[in-house]
This record gives sequence, structure tokens and C-alpha cells, in this order.
Amino acid sequence: MPIEVREKFESRRLVKSVTGSNSSAELAYIVLGTDNDIAARDALEAEAPANYATLPRQIVQVEPLGPGLWDGLARYALSGGGGGLPTGESTFQFDTGGGTQHITQSLATVQRVPAPGMVAPDFQGAIGVSADGVEGIDITIPVYHFAETHYKPDSAITGAYKGVLFNLTGKVNSDGFRGFAPGEVLFLGASGAKRGSGDEADWEITYRFAASPNVSGLSIGPIGGITKKGWEYLWVRYSDQEDTAAKALVKRPIAAYVERVYESGSFAALQLG
Repeated sequence: MPIEVREKFESRRLVKSVTGSNSSAELAYIVLGTDNDIAARDALEAEAPANYATLPRQIVQVEPLGPGLWDGLARYALSGGGGGLPTGESTFQFDTGGGTQHITQSLATVQRVPAPGMVAPDFQGAIGVSADGVEGIDITIPVYHFAETHYKPDSAITGAYKGVLFNLTGKVNSDGFRGFAPGEVLFLGASGAKRGSGDEADWEITYRFAASPNVSGLSIGPIGGITKKGWEYLWVRYSDQEDTAAKALVKRPIAAYVERVYESGSFAALQLG
């Protein structure tokens, strides 16, 4: 007697989540004509479609009901059991919590209030000036943190590609990236894990970035025309000068320096589309 596989009337149970990431389906069957569990399972696997409602088949199972009679079930979900998006998809996260930077110059001195009978020295924007130097303060600066999670095929995550991730970590973009100008985005690295096995295996990889704006036309005291890319470092040199009105030696900015502290690289090598 040939093995026969029949779909049950109460088959085709569908679950669809709002995001689609936890959608699933079940097809129920009756398998007849064999007492061999392996043969029953193989017959069910041959009959049940490989994909249903755009979802890949995850498992097929059979349970005995009686002589030559089996209860069969095929379950469908996204790779990894519905815990993530399918291969080729991606998700995005961001926050604008900012970062901190130590500065020694203000944007402007709003007020200088001397003691009675005294003249407040003009430090031309230097902050926390003492006889020994300029202390400065830590401030919050605009830093845009964002991350992208991509689901890539197993064949794409080679040793060479992992080397690309390693080599680009700690570098800034040499070309435009995600709407940002060259020099504005710092690659903070990536983390990934393999999902599934065999032909259905893929990788879930999260890429982390931080963006800081390029600026131009900066002025520090009497020094103007300063241009700085987002991840370059600006520092100021001070010297003792006489403030004739206050009759005192004061620390004043005499030079500004813009330093390149990160190497650059092409983020096209990340293959993020």
C-alpha cells in the first residue's frame, strides 16, 4: 500500500505579528500506509510545501495514532524560530544622547563682574583660568549614536569580511555615508551571531556608529577661520599677556590647532546597501 499524506480540515493556523518578526504558520496532516516513522516523516516532508505564507518551513514532525496511521505537522516561521527578520532584511536604532568633551574656551563671555574697585581681567573666553593654566570644563556635545542590524547570508560572512569589520573599527568615513559628510561618522565596531544551520543558516550582525558634525568658521578669542571635521580634535595654546585695564597678567589664546586622531576608510566595504 503506498504512503498517503492528507491535509486535515483544521490545518492552516496562521499567526501574524505587527512587525512580522514573530509570524508563524502550521499545516496539519494525516499520514497513512506505513508503520515506519522515518518513512512517514519523509513522506510528510515531501508533501508539505517548503514555504507557506512567505514563511520558510522550520520543522516537520509525526506522531503515531495507530497501526499505519500518523499525525503530521509542518511548522513555518522566520529563520531562528521567529526571533528575527529573514535574510536580507535590516533594522535601525538611534539615540541622540550626545557625548562629552573637555573645552577650555567658551562661545562667548556673557558677563565679567569685578570686585569693588577692581577691573575683571579679559581672558578672551578662556575658562577656569589660574596662575598655572586654563582648567576648562566638560560639556555635552552633539553626538548621534546609531546602529543597524542586518541579516546576511552565511556565504557572505567570510574570513575576509570579518577582517574588513576589524580593520574599519575606529575609523571615520572617507566618503559620504547615510547622509553624513566625509569625516562625520566613526565606526564603533560590529557584533554578530550565526542563526540556524545548513542551507537555512544566516548571520545577524549589528553595526554601531557615532556621528559628530563637521564645523567651519569657528572663532576662539581673536583667532578666526577655524575648520574642523567631526572627529578631529581642537585644542588651544595660551600665553601670558598683559591686561592693561586690569593691570594683570592673563592667559589668552594665541593659537588653535586641529589634529587628526582617527584614520579614515571607505564604509562601502561594510556592504550595508
